[in-house]
Amino acid sequence: MTDRRRLPFSGAFALEALRGQVEAEGFTHGMPARIIVPVTDLCPEPGSLRDRQLLFGAEVTVIDQRDGFAFVQAAWDGYCGWIAADAFATPEPATHVVTAPATHVYREAAIKRGEVMQLSMGARLAVTGETGMFAVTAEGFVPRQHLRALDRPGDDPLAVAERLLGTPYLWGGNSRAGIDCSGLVQIGFALCGQSVPGDSDLQWAEMGETVPEGAPLRRGDLLFWKGHVALACDGETMIHANGKTMSVACESIEAAKARIAAAGEGPYLGVKRVVR
Repeated sequence: MTDRRRLPFSGAFALEALRGQVEAEGFTHGMPARIIVPVTDLCPEPGSLRDRQLLFGAEVTVIDQRDGFAFVQAAWDGYCGWIAADAFATPEPATHVVTAPATHVYREAAIKRGEVMQLSMGARLAVTGETGMFAVTAEGFVPRQHLRALDRPGDDPLAVAERLLGTPYLWGGNSRAGIDCSGLVQIGFALCGQSVPGDSDLQWAEMGETVPEGAPLRRGDLLFWKGHVALACDGETMIHANGKTMSVACESIEAAKARIAAAGEGPYLGVKRVVR
């Protein structure tokens, strides 16, 4: 059964590729677009609570629009949902990604002349040139040290996650302003060039190979509970976005296991290892 979070059609329209497979009032090839706000909620219904979030520069396919909202499918991970209709515009191929926890887009190539917006780690930009310490974009000027070319992905998802230590916990969050456990894993792998699902149940089902119980942990292994995920820093410590500290924090693995079990927050499932 296809998971609705990545089901590529809305109640009114379906993608042309699904003609003959689903019932819909109409079929469309969809309209390519990109997100033009720092972050927008991706919701199962117009105006409802978020499932996940999309960041500036994310590519989407617009499938349906109504009442100030648009039903889209995210190109990176296939997730579907409703976003505000003013959150996207015509696509512009990105060249760089924000790798700092957050950055600012400045009006001018000067840090004292005011900023246009703040962008989170994972936001994507089309860089057209350089001037001094800044990358030039259509939106403004961004510190070059906060960006990396998309064709030069990182190789350590854990190192990415560690840059977000202290970020507030936010259910369904994907940004420096707030992130959840599965969002932390997703951004870690995204900056290393790998698309993974944004929810822990799908990550457990689709990512890596199961590590035998009792086997030594490696840096970057994924520890799963029902409804929760963390990354192993080493054999004794993990990093996760969690409701205990309400932040991205490091914690003893054994202490976390005992605490989660005592709270009845979901059984421990095991460890997955993604070989890169």
